[in-house]
Amino acid sequence: MRVVLDSNILLVSIPKKSVYRPIFDAMLQKKFEIVVSTEILEEYEELIQRKANQVVASNIVEMLINLENVFFQDIYFKWNLIAEDPDDNKFADISMLRVLIIW
Repeated sequence: MRVVLDSNILLVSIPKKSVYRPIFDAMLQKKFEIVVSTEILEEYEELIQRKANQVVASNIVEMLINLENVFFQDIYFKWNLIAEDPDDNKFADISMLRVLIIW
């Protein structure tokens, strides 16, 4: 199964004591595949940096880039489906490519 993780889902799944940690662990155990774009990785890094620091953010993004179950997808068309929060369109655009989006 290929999924797109919303930034907030990734963020809350990182701490070891989080009730959402099974999501992060399943990703590390390659129980599902993740689809990302450059824009999504940049947002991941920005939010993790705000909650932790640049070193932690860089390390997690680097780990994601190197995981075998993380796939990069270029976005060829911007649907602009989310008017209330246009910044979330990057997740909708990539989910239009037949992946499950975890919002």
